Amino acid sequence: MGVVLDTSVLIAAEKGQLDLPMLFSAIGEEPAVISAITASELLHGVERARAAGIRARRSRYVEWIINNIGVVAFGIPEARAHARLWAQLSIEGQPIGPYDLVVAATALSLGFSLATLNKQEFNRVSGLDLFTVPV
Repeated sequence: MGVVLDTSVLIAAEKGQLDLPMLFSAIGEEPAVISAITASELLHGVERARAAGIRARRSRYVEWIINNIGVVAFGIPEARAHARLWAQLSIEGQPIGPYDLVVAATALSLGFSLATLNKQEFNRVSGLDLFTVPV
């Protein structure tokens, strides 16, 4: 098994609110990956930065994440998990955000747990194992 890292965890680490090395230590030898949508969300944060210094710092951090943590593309397995999950949550009247839906589908398609600080949203996803993030 492995762990999908949600954007919330990576942003908290960037802000110094979460110790990323401690998280990787807690994950241990298991693979840690991010969803392609998480890469997009992080890159969006770089693009939104108005100050050159902030943009440069964010860019270095995001490029480190992209280059050192596996990025899972949204392919057919993820699309199938996404469709099932989207239908299930819609029927139950418990939708989650569209990007969170992609992240959850990625974790489910891989059989990985999800490291997130947004447990309220992801607790709605049946069968999704939430990794306890050391904060």
